[in-house]
Amino acid sequence: MTTATQSEYRNLPVISLTESPTNPRQVFDETSLNELAESIRAQGILSPLVVRPKGQHTYEIVAGARRYRAAQRAGLEYVPVRIAELSDAQAVEVSIVENLQRRDVHPLDEANGYVALMRLDYTVEQIAAKCGKSPAYVTARTRLAQLAPAVAEAFAKDEIGVGHALLLAKLQPDEQQEALAACWQQGYTNGSKAKRILLPVRHLQQWIEHNILLELAAAPFPKDDAQLVPEAGSCLECPKRTGHNTLLFADIGANQPDACSDPKCYQAKVDAFVKQTVAAKPKLVQISTAYGKPNEDSPAIPRNKYVVIRQDKPQKKEQRDWPEYKTCKYTAEAIVTEGSEKGETRKVCANPGCPIHHGRKRMQTDAALKAEQEKRRREEAIAQTTGLRVLKAVGDAVPVRLMKHDLLFLAVRLTSMLDERKAVILIRQHGIAKPKHGEQPAKLLAEFLPKAEEGKLGRILIEAAILLSMRGPQDTERILREAAQCYKVDADTIAAKVKQEFAAKDKGKAAKKATAKPQPKAAKKSAAA
Repeated sequence: MTTATQSEYRNLPVISLTESPTNPRQVFDETSLNELAESIRAQGILSPLVVRPKGQHTYEIVAGARRYRAAQRAGLEYVPVRIAELSDAQAVEVSIVENLQRRDVHPLDEANGYVALMRLDYTVEQIAAKCGKSPAYVTARTRLAQLAPAVAEAFAKDEIGVGHALLLAKLQPDEQQEALAACWQQGYTNGSKAKRILLPVRHLQQWIEHNILLELAAAPFPKDDAQLVPEAGSCLECPKRTGHNTLLFADIGANQPDACSDPKCYQAKVDAFVKQTVAAKPKLVQISTAYGKPNEDSPAIPRNKYVVIRQDKPQKKEQRDWPEYKTCKYTAEAIVTEGSEKGETRKVCANPGCPIHHGRKRMQTDAALKAEQEKRRREEAIAQTTGLRVLKAVGDAVPVRLMKHDLLFLAVRLTSMLDERKAVILIRQHGIAKPKHGEQPAKLLAEFLPKAEEGKLGRILIEAAILLSMRGPQDTERILREAAQCYKVDADTIAAKVKQEFAAKDKGKAAKKATAKPQPKAAKKSAAA
């Protein structure tokens, strides 16, 4: 055998060639391979394969594995090659660059190639310069090699797009599995059976931001404490922090809050901080944000057994008499050790004998306070009922202009962004079956929307947009007013009618109390005797 030179061209037997184990291309489309095989039968191989000697009469394919497989299917006995003396690092580099120059390379193959170069001590910057890409691009692509098996399989089968895969790759394996399910939604077409619909990348990004990414500004623990959880280290230098690893999280804008992408690590730090704080301050009252009976052997006081003392000032004059704005001699510092907001501290009164915060007898005898609370509940009920009536009236005024598939497309995406409470409001507005125990309102809406008529879809679209815009009582009133004005709905008339209805109910209750005769005390005593 003559010694091969770097520029030597030959026709070699197909049986003398073997594929490289470091070839980044692992995904081969069968249809594309068959098409290439047909082209090779007709015209031959126009671009030689790049190979390097691996033994006596054997060669390893550096670039051209796809042409090699297609040549086998076409029945070729010899193929044109360029023989090159290449080191392992050079072979991997040539293979990757050659693959990147082709439009059909799968991002998973691209990621595996970058990782192979990194194993040969190439830096991200060096790879980026070699391949004509940005460092952020290379960093994001390499993360695809760390996709959980189920996610990688879905991506290889084109069940999700590259945008979905890149977002999922930034998460920890357990979170990847959870977020993968959020890529799809059950949909219906013309009354047919449910089928899985791939949602836009933006939807997945919003789902991750709301369900996985945890804002570090709200973290109760110190972010610079490397000893809180030693194996995790400080948050400041953590590669899973969006504000630190800007190459990986390049798609998160500078105006987005700094966040942690590892909920398990975040929770471990919260637990460690709570344990550390309770040990340092044993007099702290331990509280839970959950109502009802506490867990067995739990020192945490349930939510219904304490009152949180508000630190802000009353916005209205009547709020000055509310218990939560007052302090007492039993006010103490507390830390949340169970439930949501774990690790946060606040001032509470947990003494059941406190006449200000727990005085049941005083509340029963204090007619003014009781009347004020009843007035507050009534005003809230009137405001809520008025809001629902205005929302319905606006929905009635929505015209039908878009085609049904346009309306359905928008309605599915808007309603999927509603929280559970707002989804239930929409369900009740349209007489959809009430969710059973454990049943998700979003599922009921997803099943209802494809069967709805154009007019109904238009209404739901506007109502969902209004509900999504409501972030507080002040927003609610303003947005409903704007919607009513846009669709020429008389919100004042609706509000007046609701007040009349509530007044009539109050009058009926008062009349019922007046007609009820109380049992004489003497009769009570004789009955007891």
